[in-house]
Amino acid sequence: MAELKNYTLNFGPQHPAAHGVLRLVLELDGEVIQRADPHIGLLHRGTEKLAETRTYLQSVPYMDRLDYVSMMSNEHGYVLAIEKLLGLEVPVRAQYIRVMFDEITRILNHLMWLGAHALDIGAMGPFLYAFRDREDLFDVYEAVSGARMHAAYYRPGGVYRDLPDAMPKHKPSLLRSQRAIDELNETRQGSVLDFIESFTKRFDGYVDEYETLLTDNRIWKQRTVGIGVVSPEDAKAMGFTGAMLRGSGVEWDLRKKQPYAVYDKLDFDIPVGTNGDSYDRYLVRIEELRQSNRIVKQCITWLRANPGPVITNNHKVAPPHRVDMKTNMESLIHHFKLFSEGFHVPEGEAYAAVEHPKGEFGIYIVSDGANKPYRLKIRTPDYAHLQSLDEMARGHMIADAVTIIGTQDIVFGSIDR
Repeated sequence: MAELKNYTLNFGPQHPAAHGVLRLVLELDGEVIQRADPHIGLLHRGTEKLAETRTYLQSVPYMDRLDYVSMMSNEHGYVLAIEKLLGLEVPVRAQYIRVMFDEITRILNHLMWLGAHALDIGAMGPFLYAFRDREDLFDVYEAVSGARMHAAYYRPGGVYRDLPDAMPKHKPSLLRSQRAIDELNETRQGSVLDFIESFTKRFDGYVDEYETLLTDNRIWKQRTVGIGVVSPEDAKAMGFTGAMLRGSGVEWDLRKKQPYAVYDKLDFDIPVGTNGDSYDRYLVRIEELRQSNRIVKQCITWLRANPGPVITNNHKVAPPHRVDMKTNMESLIHHFKLFSEGFHVPEGEAYAAVEHPKGEFGIYIVSDGANKPYRLKIRTPDYAHLQSLDEMARGHMIADAVTIIGTQDIVFGSIDR
């Protein structure tokens, strides 16, 4: 009888569970994975090289488009690196606004992950509920920046503007009854901060709903318990960060261990797993949703009590006030010059990292004193996680490869950059 050989299967790049243009070449023995080879290079985005041809300010919108599920967290890492080079002091109110939006972004990211991961494994309900909750947070993004996703809200030295005093309302529509419009506008009568506060009050209940659907669901547990187990030693050796590392029982979070902005003034916990499997990583991210909500509540309380500037008064970096531009030609010329030519950054190098929803997101900049980076290198967490896919998938079934891709929380914009 002829000896049976392993055969090769192409998984993607158009697979619905590939979370982007991932082409996975699987070497199989029957349905058991012997080897998993991730192929990248289908986007050719070239963000790092593009950033070297743009001014520092012009590259802020590129950051949104890296991991396009964690937009403002990407921006935060980038502006922190620039501020390090410039030695800029950021107003405290701007730091609280940044932290609040970092955590809103973490909720947005984890809701997208939860919905897509559940859908990959066969549960449709959580996907629909997750997008219901994401809509409210996108409305907040739009209220402060004008864009629902790619905000470009953070700026070197602070944020683009303070939180608006009014939350945009839904307008009458032929597609909705007046009663439905009134219900949608019920929480939009006050400021943006009021709207965020109303969301935080009901969000813990939403997380309870997700847990009711999944946490003790026997099919969910059959698909995730014992799948993609990574020991604490292997997690550290493979460069894991974020929930991937904490799921393996390693308590490491930059917000606590290397605090930036105002995280050292806030009260929150770091959830960790015990078994290092896909179910533990699920539990860690669910608890992170609750902790992020807790942080946002603390930021709201502080922001209500402490008005103040939201961007540096160093006008070599920040634009002049709009009122000045209407009366002063010099301010108007300075505004155009800042946005067309940018600002010069002193020679040197800097690395800044944030606790991004997916792990450690870092920006390394080398400046030669010009108005654009000499070199820019981006350290994205999911790129480091993807290289572990082979080790995590060996000995599992094809269906488990879908679970493992989902548990890694991959977005391809920041992998093929």
